[in-house]
Amino acid sequence: MKAPPDTPRSLLTESLAWFSGIAYVVLLYVVVLNSGRELTGMRLLSATLPCVLLLPLVLRRPLPALVLLLGASFAVTVRTDSVMAVGPDVLGSVPPVGTQAWQVAYLQAVLIGLTVGRIAATRSRPTSAVAATVALGVQIGAASYYRVGSSSFLATSAFLALSMVTAWTVGHSARERRRHTTALRARTAEQAVTAERLRIARELHDMVAHSIGVIAIQAGVGRRVIDTQPSEARNALAAIEDTSRDTLAGLRRMLGTLRRADPGDGAPLGPAPALADLDALVERTRDAGVRVDIDRRGEGRPLPAEIELSAYRIIQEAITNVVRHSGADSCRVTVDRREDDLSIEITDEGRGRSGLPGATGYGLTGMRERAALLHGEFTAGPRAEGGFRVAARLPVPAAVG
Repeated sequence: MKAPPDTPRSLLTESLAWFSGIAYVVLLYVVVLNSGRELTGMRLLSATLPCVLLLPLVLRRPLPALVLLLGASFAVTVRTDSVMAVGPDVLGSVPPVGTQAWQVAYLQAVLIGLTVGRIAATRSRPTSAVAATVALGVQIGAASYYRVGSSSFLATSAFLALSMVTAWTVGHSARERRRHTTALRARTAEQAVTAERLRIARELHDMVAHSIGVIAIQAGVGRRVIDTQPSEARNALAAIEDTSRDTLAGLRRMLGTLRRADPGDGAPLGPAPALADLDALVERTRDAGVRVDIDRRGEGRPLPAEIELSAYRIIQEAITNVVRHSGADSCRVTVDRREDDLSIEITDEGRGRSGLPGATGYGLTGMRERAALLHGEFTAGPRAEGGFRVAARLPVPAAVG
C-alpha cells in the first residue's frame, strides 16, 4: 500500500545519484586538466574531493558506476599523459612525462577498487568476477600510457592486480558473511517455529488426551448401567459434561492465544494449570473409576510457572495412561519439593509393559520433551514388582526460594 508514495521518491533518488555520478566525471576533467603542475598538496585534495560525488551511484548502481568510472579514468589518464607530453612550449614549465598521469591513475584505482568491492558484496560471484577482470584490464591498459619501461609497467600491473584481488576478496567475504547471517537467522526462526509447534502439540495432547479418556470411560459406564442404574448413568453423563466443558474452555484459551496478534488485546486468559490444581485432576480421575493417592513432601515454596506447568502436565499424562492403558483401579502420585529440584513419581499396579508396548507413544515422548526442555531427567518403564512407573526430576533455579 505504501509503494505508490515511495515511487516518486525512489525516482528522485535515482536521478540524483546519476546526476552526481556525471557531475563527478565533469569535475574530474575540469580539475585535473586545468592543473598544469604536479598534483600535490591542495591540488591533490581538489582532485580527490570529486570522488565523493560518485558514491551515491556506487551504492545504488555499482555496475553502471564502474562502467562510468572506468571510462572516465581511462580518458582522463590518457588525456593527462598527452598534455604532459606536449612540452614546455605549450604549457611552460611542466613536470616530466607521465608525472601527473600516474597520480590520477592511482587515485582512480582506489575508487575502482571500492566499486569492485561493492559489486562483489552485492552481486553474484560470476558477475563480480567479470567486473573485476574488466576493471583490471582497463587499468593495465591505461598504465601503458603513464609507465615507461618494461620493469615499471610490470610493477604497476602487479600492484593493480594485487589491489583488485584484495578488493574483490574483501567484498566477496562480506557477501558470504551476510548470506551466512541471513541463513542463520532463517534457521533460528525455523527452529523457533518448530519448537512452538511442538509446544502447542504437547499442550493439545496433554489437554485433550486426558479429557477424552475420561469421557470415553464415563460414556462406557453410562451405556452399561443406563437400564439398571439410571442414577449412575446420570452421574456418568454429568462427569462427561463437566469434563467436556473444562476441555472446551482450555481449547478456547489456547485458540485465543494463537489468534490474538497483540497480547494486550482481548480478555485476559485463565492461569496455566499448576500443582495446586492436582485436586481437581484427582476428582475427574476418580469419576473415571481410578483412585489417585497424592503424597506431597517438602515445603510448599513457590516454583517457576514453567516448572509448575510441566510437572502438572507430566502427572496428568501419566494418570491418563493409567486410566486408558493399565487396567489398574488406583495409582499413586508422589510430589517431592526439595531445595534444588522437584521430583515427581507416578506408579500403578496395572499391566505394566503390556499396557504401554515398548514404553513409547506421543504421551511419553511429550513428557520426556517437557523434562528435557527444563534440563531435567525423565524415566518411564515397567516395575519389577508389577505395574508401571513414571518419574521426573525438574531442577529448580537457585534464585527461586
